[in-house]
Amino acid sequence: MDNYDKIFINGAWVKPVGQDTIDVINPATEAVIATIPACVAADAYAAMGAARAAFHEWSQKSVEDRVDYLRKIHEGLKVRAQEIAETITNEVGMPLKLSHIIQAGFPIHQFDSMAKVATDFDFETEVGNSKVFREAVGVVVCITPWNYPLHQIAAKLAPALAAGCTVVLKPSEIAPINAFILTEVIESVGLPKGVFNLVTGTGPVAGEALVSNPDADMISFTGSTTAGRRISEIAAQSIKRVTLELGGKSAAIILHDADMEKAIKGVFKAAYINSGQTCAAHTRMLVPESQYDKAKKIAKDVAETWSVGDPWDKNARLGPLVSDTQFERVQEYIEKGIADGAELVTGGLGKPEGLTKGYFVKPTVLGKVEPKSTVAQEEIFGPVISILTFKDEDEAIAIANDSIYGLASGIWSDDGERAMKIARCLRTGTVDINGGAFNPNAPFGGYKQSGNGREFGTYGLEEFLEYKAVQL
Repeated sequence: MDNYDKIFINGAWVKPVGQDTIDVINPATEAVIATIPACVAADAYAAMGAARAAFHEWSQKSVEDRVDYLRKIHEGLKVRAQEIAETITNEVGMPLKLSHIIQAGFPIHQFDSMAKVATDFDFETEVGNSKVFREAVGVVVCITPWNYPLHQIAAKLAPALAAGCTVVLKPSEIAPINAFILTEVIESVGLPKGVFNLVTGTGPVAGEALVSNPDADMISFTGSTTAGRRISEIAAQSIKRVTLELGGKSAAIILHDADMEKAIKGVFKAAYINSGQTCAAHTRMLVPESQYDKAKKIAKDVAETWSVGDPWDKNARLGPLVSDTQFERVQEYIEKGIADGAELVTGGLGKPEGLTKGYFVKPTVLGKVEPKSTVAQEEIFGPVISILTFKDEDEAIAIANDSIYGLASGIWSDDGERAMKIARCLRTGTVDINGGAFNPNAPFGGYKQSGNGREFGTYGLEEFLEYKAVQL
C-alpha cells in the first residue's frame, strides 16, 4: 500500500495542515491500495496564494516557452505510460488493455496536441484601429472526476498552462494516484514554482475552499450536475468564470434503414465503455416500434458478449464499478426500472456469477422503457441500456431531446444526408453518426444541464483566455 502524505505547493512537496487521510480502494478487490491527505481550507488557501504569486511571471512568458514545458510534460508522461495505465486500472477498474489506450494514451496526447494548438494560435489580431490580445484568464482551479481521471486533468491543465494561467488541481479523492504521478513529472521538468499546485481531499471541504477563494479567477469542473450547481452558486458570489462538464443521458437513434445488428453493436460500445461510467454514454437506445422484437433479441445477444471480470484479465471487456456506493446506485436504478414496468431483457440485479468480491455489475438491458420513466431520464452511470421505441423521425427527435441533459447523441442510418439533417435537430454538444470516432481536437461539452464551455483543441484553449482591446 502506498502512503501519500504530502501535497505539492509552490514547487515543493509539503505536509498538509489537515491531519486526516482518505483511503483509495481497488474496486476489483475492495482492498485499500493507498492513502492520501484530506486537505482542509488552510491547505487550499496556501496553494491559491502560491498560484497567485506565480501568475504574473508565468503569464508574461512567451508562448514558445510555455509550449516547451508542455512538450517536456508530454515526454515525461510517455516514459511512465505503463505505470499510469496500471495505476488507473487499479483505481478505476477499467480493463488494462483499454487503460493503455484511453486512460494513459489520451491524456499523454493532450499535452502534445495542446502544444501544437498553442503554437498555431493567434494570440494577437488587429480590428480597425485596435489591437486585440488574448490573455490568460488568471488563476484557475481545476476539479476533476474519477472515471477518466488523468484524461480530464490533462484536458484542463494543458490548455490552462498554454494560455498562461497558473493552476491549483484537486483531483477526485476516489482516483487520485495518477495525479501524484503527473505532479512528479511536472516537478522533474522544472515548471516554475507556483505555476502548478496539487491539493487532495473532498469536494465539500477542499473543493469548496478553492472555489470560494478570492484568488481564483476561474473554475473548471468536471463531475456530477449536482456538484456543478453547487460550484456555480459559490463562484457566482465573486463573479468567477466557470466551465462545467456535467452529466448526460445520451440517446442513440437507430433509423428504419440502418443495419440493425451493426448499429446495436455500436451503441453498446458507446454505452458500456468503462462499465458505463461515462458522461457521454449512449444509454438510451431508440429503435423503430415495428422492429422492437428484432432489436431486443440482438441487444440480448450483444450484451451477453460483454464479459465481466478481473480488469487484469485480457478477456474481460468490463471491469467493476468504481465503488460500493456506485454499485448500490446502479442496483437501485435496475430495480426501479423493473418496478416501473420495464422488461428485463438480460442482466439484472446482483453480481455476475462467480464474482463475489469487487463492485461488479451484470451487463443489463431494459426493454419497453417509457420515455418519462426514471431510468430514461436520470443518469445511471453503469452498464445499463434502456430500449425505447418511436413511430417516426419526429417522435425519435422529440424523445431524444426530452432530457435535462444535452451532452451527446448518436444516429444510425444508411442515408448520410438524412442522418445529418436529424443531427442538426438534436440539442446535444456532440452527435456521432454511424459510430463516428471520438475526435480529441473537436469541441467537447454539452447543452442544457450537461454544462457550459468546451474542452479540447482550439476550443479548449479559448476557455482559458480573456480578450483585451487596445485602441491606437
